[in-house]
Amino acid sequence: MDYIIKLAFVLLIFIYAWFFQAQNQEWDIDRELLKHANNMAVHDAAQEMDESERAEGRLIIDQAAAEASFEETLKANLGLDDSLTPRAGSRLRSKVEVVEFKVIDESSGVAFPFLYEDSRYGITKYIQGPSVIAVIKTKHPVLIATARTQEDIQVPAIQEYKYNK
Repeated sequence: MDYIIKLAFVLLIFIYAWFFQAQNQEWDIDRELLKHANNMAVHDAAQEMDESERAEGRLIIDQAAAEASFEETLKANLGLDDSLTPRAGSRLRSKVEVVEFKVIDESSGVAFPFLYEDSRYGITKYIQGPSVIAVIKTKHPVLIATARTQEDIQVPAIQEYKYNK
């Protein structure tokens, strides 16, 4: 009987470790998916230049067009609907939130290179030219209910133009 209790205990520990590993793999996959989608979305947003300003030699990003382009690319790459909730067949299970979207360009009044720091999201970067910065997040996948809640998966991305010197 003692042997069966020990075996059952070892089996429970094994199953718990197995689920813990599966949950960590889900986190890794979801984070990488979010990172790639965010990188593509900020790239597309940075392409939305104000053409009249560009004709005068200034790189000004159209804020409204950049936000719309960012959201469209994010929805297309993550399989999201208009409210950024995953559609059927999407790899994600929870709604994606855009927690930060910022355009820094020549109209912002900064001189490039510019040290951008945001301690809320752990971003510190010298920006060489006009940039789009975005941070997105979604819920941590949960396979094992624990006493403490897992932090959300949060992913920053920056797309910048570098001036030729």
